[in-house]
Amino acid sequence: MLGAPRRVQASLAVLAALLTGCSPVVGLDQAATGPAAISQMSPASSAPDASGDATSVTATVRTQIPTPAPTLTATPVPSPPPAPAPPPVPQPFALNLYQEGDFVPQYTFDWCVAASIQMAHNLIDDTGGATWADPTQQSELWEMARARSSNSFNGANPLGWAQVLTEAGMGPYRVVSIPDYGDALRTAARAISETGGPVGLVMWRGRHAWVMSGFESVGNPAQFPEFSVTGVRVLDPLYPHGSGQWGPSPAPNSLLTPEELATQFVVREPRRWSSDLPAGYLLVLPVAGA
Repeated sequence: MLGAPRRVQASLAVLAALLTGCSPVVGLDQAATGPAAISQMSPASSAPDASGDATSVTATVRTQIPTPAPTLTATPVPSPPPAPAPPPVPQPFALNLYQEGDFVPQYTFDWCVAASIQMAHNLIDDTGGATWADPTQQSELWEMARARSSNSFNGANPLGWAQVLTEAGMGPYRVVSIPDYGDALRTAARAISETGGPVGLVMWRGRHAWVMSGFESVGNPAQFPEFSVTGVRVLDPLYPHGSGQWGPSPAPNSLLTPEELATQFVVREPRRWSSDLPAGYLLVLPVAGA
């Protein structure tokens, strides 16, 4: 019975030798890793061919990187320029220096210039505490103005009127002659607006004196050079007597239209007194900024 087992063992040995020759040799360290090592291997298809062209590989890789989309920058649209503001429109305007008590009558038919000087002082001094109205003072002012007048027919003319106003601290004043009636009214109104002083009006072709104490207009003279005068505030020291030739005296602080004023405020008659001034409408005018 021992012979049979030896044959079996011999057959098994031959079979083992045959199996050994057909199987690959695996190391102990590879056998230890087992399936885990196989799973870490890269697929054969992903490895580049060693004999292939490197350029084709690089091209393949580049095609797989997404190209970033271009950034769009909005071009700012400039804002339209603001619409220009409409030019200002002249509005009704009024200025009046007169206060109750400023009027002074002339105490003789000759003293109109002296009374106008007293009224000018009262219009400028708005405190009301130093009213000039005394007849004796009026006589003295008339003598002063007459002494400073030339070719005055023994009276006071506009040159003496302006000089006394200046010397009394209300000036400076000067006499101007303006050929155009509208320009004369605008010049007088502008002077009142700029200086706060009244204007002397030489009336009746140079025979009489009034005071312009204010005005009304369309447009403020300080804003509109071409404003138009629509009314004139006046003080006639001859009130309430008036003149049979020139008409009645307006009440103190009357507002006359330019047409009403023009009936007595006329171009100065050159032969009344000599001066270097051309014929025109005469104003005893306060001077701004002097």
